[in-house]
Amino acid sequence: MLLSQLLGERYREKPSDASIPSHIFMLKGGYIRQVANGIFSLLPPTKRITRKIEEIIRQEMDRIGGQEVLFPVVLPRDLWDESGRYDSVGSELLRFTDRSGAGCVLGMTHEEAAVHLARSEAKSYQKYPFMIYQIQTKFRDEPRARGGLIRVREFTMKDAYSFHTSQEDLERYYKICFEAYERIFARCGVPEVISVTSDSGMMGGAVADEFMLLCDAGEDTIVTCPHCGYRSNMEVAEFEHEAIERPESEIQKVATPGVKTIDELVAFFEGKVPPQQMIKATVFAVENSDRVVIVFIRADYEVNEAKLRRIVGANVFPLTDYSDVDLAFGSLGPYQLNPGKCEVYYDETIAHANDMSCGANEDGYHYTGVCMDRDIKPEKYIDVAKVITGSKCAKCGQELKLSRGVEVGNIFQLGTKYTESMGMTYTDKDGTQKTPIMGCYGIGVGRLAACIIEAHHDENGPIWPYAVAPWQIHICALSNKKMDVMPIAKDLYDKLGGQYEVVLDDRGANAGVQFADADLLGVPIRIVVGVKNAQNGQVEISTRDKSIQEVVDIADVPVKIAEIVEKIK
Repeated sequence: MLLSQLLGERYREKPSDASIPSHIFMLKGGYIRQVANGIFSLLPPTKRITRKIEEIIRQEMDRIGGQEVLFPVVLPRDLWDESGRYDSVGSELLRFTDRSGAGCVLGMTHEEAAVHLARSEAKSYQKYPFMIYQIQTKFRDEPRARGGLIRVREFTMKDAYSFHTSQEDLERYYKICFEAYERIFARCGVPEVISVTSDSGMMGGAVADEFMLLCDAGEDTIVTCPHCGYRSNMEVAEFEHEAIERPESEIQKVATPGVKTIDELVAFFEGKVPPQQMIKATVFAVENSDRVVIVFIRADYEVNEAKLRRIVGANVFPLTDYSDVDLAFGSLGPYQLNPGKCEVYYDETIAHANDMSCGANEDGYHYTGVCMDRDIKPEKYIDVAKVITGSKCAKCGQELKLSRGVEVGNIFQLGTKYTESMGMTYTDKDGTQKTPIMGCYGIGVGRLAACIIEAHHDENGPIWPYAVAPWQIHICALSNKKMDVMPIAKDLYDKLGGQYEVVLDDRGANAGVQFADADLLGVPIRIVVGVKNAQNGQVEISTRDKSIQEVVDIADVPVKIAEIVEKIK
């Protein structure tokens, strides 16, 4: 590739609308251009990178018995009605009507399409187990598109679906896929990606793992224990609920005029009663229902909606319309509460707690001295609290660490959520009809490319791993008035081009411009043909990560390149 012919301008200034390294360098380096919010065109360098990522994914999926297919981007509403997700999924699913009046969706995930295909092709137990996968464009009408390719609306994804005749077989294959994912990320140059236990969310299923790159660009909070190795997404993270031991005390009703929030209550007591000694009420509505849920939790904690969703059995969100609920909002408390039709839950953070302060279920009043076992006597406690700084590991008791992370892949044990709802069956050995059990496995291709930059860059640009780099060798030709080194550079370009992917900067630009562009392209190996070295029959060879920098005789360049490639592959 001649750089003079490469489509895509490179810029010196930081883009005003980018804040994380991958977004900044992909805009500066001519990798992506925004078409609309969360929708990008990929320029040649990115397309070359993602093609290599896709090939690694294909190799690993084929290695574990995957069969590549291709599902439609546009899917009929009928399939999503069968699974129940047409109504249960929110506005992220783009729904539309075609010219005949039929309802359609743009596929944001393809479980329905996979079942539709498999149920007509795998009607006998003899076909099982099997896995099908695709690399396909998807659309999710993401409300918070940000960070370039980190969070987008249109994206390319590898999604795979396995079908089994038993839970044991699904678990066996799940481990195989887990190991394949670890190989994929290692081969793509990001062995830093870790697996964490996660919530299955709208995908459904009982078991799920996410593969996360820990970095500042991440929106997810990852909980890890540096001591025992526990790792989890915040949505499902468990921690040790340490009780603050206090003796019992008498209940007192205290006038608290105008006090509605925990901060106001702390200020009212002049800091003598900390949030750890208070019970907070959080009220939720349940999606597609008139149910109202009240959760009582220690006031220094927040309710983890993912955990609550699993207990309630439906999506939940903070209640904002109080018109039909006869409660003293701002003064809610568990003592002498008349919940009416509301469902009430008590978090483990207040289990057996004494001398607690809480709302008195009357505007302008709170109680002090409330004791859970004496005054409330809950039948059970639930775990719906989010981990906070200082929380202790439930496994080893050491302090947990909170980090930011970007999800680059996920795997789910779906069970029969889709096969049962969509009527998929097969004939077993004994002639009976049975429902297959599913797993699904996804990797975002563009997001993975962006995450490679997040993991490997310096202040000047990306440092692409050899396996996915847009080119493998970048030749800079630095001619001046004394000597035209372009013939030497082109000769190396021709000789190396038969074995490697080579880009030659043939523009005649000054050294500063050439080096800046080379840094933005992030090619692993750089050959600098300069006048001073060329006069001595030599060139400089270096690596983008600066670990190697040598002056080499021109005749020895092919051998030296081979040695360097062997080191960095």
